[in-house]
Amino acid sequence: MMNLANMMKQAQQVQKRLQEAQNDLAHTEITAQAANGAVTVTCDGHGKFKSIKLTKQAINSENPDAVDNETVEMLEDLITTAMKQATADATKKMQDKMKGIVPAGINIPGLF
Repeated sequence: MMNLANMMKQAQQVQKRLQEAQNDLAHTEITAQAANGAVTVTCDGHGKFKSIKLTKQAINSENPDAVDNETVEMLEDLITTAMKQATADATKKMQDKMKGIVPAGINIPGLF
């Protein structure tokens, strides 16, 4: 039977590896495209939204030349702001809900 000291050491090693994996994911970028590249979205490895890029064709496929660069940038900024706010709000709700379930003092990497 394993003694308590060995179990604690293993638990600390697992926690360290989990933290390292969480850090790696935070610095990983995943990009996906739709409509043959008309819309490109980037998230981090946690699925947290980072940015969106639109082409003029995504905004007006019938007449992309009618769309100016400022309009594209404005829409990208508006969508980015809304997505980041929604992500932050969802994360806060999840954390609030989990705090009622996970006992105080227990740190689960990526959860809080």
